Amino acid sequence: MYVLALAVIGAIAVAVFVIDSLWSLFELISSYLMPYFIPTEVLPLSKKYGSWAAITGSTDGIGKHYALELAQRGINVVLISRNIEKLKKVADEIEKLHSVKTKIIVADFSKGPEIYPHIEEQLKDIPLGILVNNVGVQYEYPMPLCELPAAKAWEIINVNVVAVTSMTRMVLPGMVARGQGAIVNVSSGSELQPLPLMSVYAATKVYIRNFTFAIRDEYDSKGIHIQHLSPLFVSTKMNNFSQKLLDGNMLVPDATTYTRHAITTLGRVQNTTGYWLHGIQYFFIKLAPEWIRIKIGAQINREFREEHMQHLRTKT
Repeated sequence: MYVLALAVIGAIAVAVFVIDSLWSLFELISSYLMPYFIPTEVLPLSKKYGSWAAITGSTDGIGKHYALELAQRGINVVLISRNIEKLKKVADEIEKLHSVKTKIIVADFSKGPEIYPHIEEQLKDIPLGILVNNVGVQYEYPMPLCELPAAKAWEIINVNVVAVTSMTRMVLPGMVARGQGAIVNVSSGSELQPLPLMSVYAATKVYIRNFTFAIRDEYDSKGIHIQHLSPLFVSTKMNNFSQKLLDGNMLVPDATTYTRHAITTLGRVQNTTGYWLHGIQYFFIKLAPEWIRIKIGAQINREFREEHMQHLRTKT
């Protein structure tokens, strides 16, 4: 009986693992092959969700290019970031290129809860159809926890955790009232395992993943599409501790390339890395046991740390 029970438990465990892996493969295929079979949106995003979108962290990298891609599709954009000069520059660029309306909101997400009444006041008369929770903060370079300044740890939590929670909570009532809307929560491949030398950052991305999956179940029946977007390495200023990442390659696309791929999944796929080569990497990473992923992640971060330290020694 004991042998039979263990065999049944083992079979169930294997079945769950296989189903999870195959489901990830199905999502991968649907994310990246669907645009080739359905090259344009069946229903334009502006008709599907509304004529206004808000993007946090929208003056650089993925956030800026999400704003450009949405504007190209005829959607008016609200740009939310902390640098007013950059906000004005991006707004002018968007209006000249795509002839849509823009609105800028100056907000420093690192300050925590105090900034959200101002954002809510600025958004109160805008029928927001899409929210891209993109704003994020990374380590300056990989380091152990005791080396991480307390102020930096709080900044990472305020920007990566508090922002996605507060912005989602802010816009959902209006979307529910209108019976339509889309929220894109930008996470990271670091959510796949605890990540030594970036422990706080990786933990915040696990929060984003779990938060996104939970609220999707709560609001899916209300007509709200909630997407979990989990890129791996992208060549942006967030990764400026490594020149190799900034230089980019096929596995490390620039923000323009990445966002052009990711935007095609909006409204079609709930969980995606946004970029087909990242999807392949994500699938194979999940196949490895967690302890192996932790070891590999630690080794990669040690190499990035050494690269950064070598750069500092060279400058000195």
